[in-house]
Amino acid sequence: MATKILMFGWEFPPHNSGGLGVACKGLSMALASRTFEIIFVLPKRVDISESRLNLVFADIDYNIKIKAIDSLIYPYITSTEYSTHLSNGYSPIYGGNLMEEVIRYAVKASGIARHNDFDVIHAHDWLSFPAGIHAKKVSGKPLIVHVHATEFDRTGGKGVNQEVYDIEKKGMEEADAVIAVSNFTKDIIVRHYGINPEKINVVHNGVDEREFNHNLLPPENLMRIKEDGTKIVLFVGRITLQKGPDYFIRVAKKVLDHNPKVLFIISGSGDMEAQILNDAAYLGISDKVLFTGFLRGDELNQIFKLADIYILPSVSEPFGITPLEALMNKTPVLVSRQSGSSEVLSHALKADFWDIDDMAHKILAVLEYEPLSRCLAENGHSEVKGINWHRSADKCISVYNKVLDSFNNYKEKIA
Repeated sequence: MATKILMFGWEFPPHNSGGLGVACKGLSMALASRTFEIIFVLPKRVDISESRLNLVFADIDYNIKIKAIDSLIYPYITSTEYSTHLSNGYSPIYGGNLMEEVIRYAVKASGIARHNDFDVIHAHDWLSFPAGIHAKKVSGKPLIVHVHATEFDRTGGKGVNQEVYDIEKKGMEEADAVIAVSNFTKDIIVRHYGINPEKINVVHNGVDEREFNHNLLPPENLMRIKEDGTKIVLFVGRITLQKGPDYFIRVAKKVLDHNPKVLFIISGSGDMEAQILNDAAYLGISDKVLFTGFLRGDELNQIFKLADIYILPSVSEPFGITPLEALMNKTPVLVSRQSGSSEVLSHALKADFWDIDDMAHKILAVLEYEPLSRCLAENGHSEVKGINWHRSADKCISVYNKVLDSFNNYKEKIA
């Protein structure tokens, strides 16, 4: 009989704004392909009219049901940004306080736990931890919390939101097991949250090769940019403190001082966008920096294929799926050592996020030496094929089995 998983999250493609949704989908699909039955509970945005949404994947081989609950929760948002979002004309369903929405999501989500049969609860990241705790109390079933990022990552360790920290800590304490997306994240959890390292299981993220069209080509109008020998350096991600866009701009200045025929593309959006625009102007490189906004799907893959190198300069990156996506498109990558993806990529250049001289030198090396670029692209592409969601699912299954064995042994003892 298939093991039934009750999963709580807050985004799922195509309605996602970052890597969490990609991770939730990739892991869920890989688990479902192994005959696990998954109920995935999501908060629902206000622009969806139905009070309840039940969607079953068209692929009948995959037993995933998605349930959406009325709750105004937006991914990657702070309490201050949430209030601003509401003041700009978005009406809350249950009020204007983000923490109130988290609790309301938890209360409504626990109703799902009362009316569904399942074996284990799997909660993704802090907004869903209270929902997982509620479901555990209602059902008595074991809880696994999956840490995709911590408050220390999102804030760069500056101005940590105490309420968010408390929710994260309580979730990890109440859980029967914790999954961290990297050893980098596990170390943060142990040092800053005081969680027993034996309770923490590292499950690296992956990538789905089927999501990539290897015959896809960049649009001709973009290809024309490179006709005069111009090279392209790419940043993809939220333009926020965590992702290091300010370091990217400073690196751009150093590279351009040595080679002016380089264009720096920033694909994403975020609260630091205006600052980065101003920084580029101050450094005198505005004409060498192109902002595309948020891209997904084929548009994103076309940008990857166009780029000569992709940079992940994150200050604190629990994992970072985008380097894997770049390598799937045979684009060389340079990743911050302060990232989880650096743990699984042997054929990637690496640098500390603060060392802009080192990053600039490595970027210039890739741009100027074709054999190095080709070696990184080809070997990285071969390597990343093995970093897939099925591998991640296998590790999650081991965690499920360990937790369920302990749970069943405990039930037998008290019977």
